[in-house]
Amino acid sequence: MQTLTSNNLLLEDADATAALGARLARHLPERAVVHLHGDLGAGKSTLARALLRALGVTGTIRSPTYTLVEQYPLAVGGTALHLDMYRIGDPGELEFLGLDSADIRLWLVEWPERGRGALPASDLDIELAVAGSGRRCLLRPNSMAGQAWLNGLASD
Repeated sequence: MQTLTSNNLLLEDADATAALGARLARHLPERAVVHLHGDLGAGKSTLARALLRALGVTGTIRSPTYTLVEQYPLAVGGTALHLDMYRIGDPGELEFLGLDSADIRLWLVEWPERGRGALPASDLDIELAVAGSGRRCLLRPNSMAGQAWLNGLASD
């Protein structure tokens, strides 16, 4: 994983994506909302899987493309939700998913713009784009928790 700037990374391959997931897991705030942006095939689900795996999720980590939401207990306590809003036609549809945020420690939301107004505000936006055989990754904090998270990454 090469750093282009402090918040702009080049993920050369799947191993670099997994390494970023592990780094994010090491510095996970008490509660966090991550919005994952990027075109189809940009690596949003791959990064989400790597982060969940680094947080101790075992077994199959399914893409929520068709189920819309997958829930995972975390080894560090609490629950992670992995949402894919690609198939949502209207943000109001989220009401029917029964999302209860009481025990949610981590929200990973793909295509968050489709759930605008019905999702919690992000602490961290992650933008992914294909760059040759790898991915370009931009990390943008949107809260004090998100900034502290990135500060922790910078200390690695």
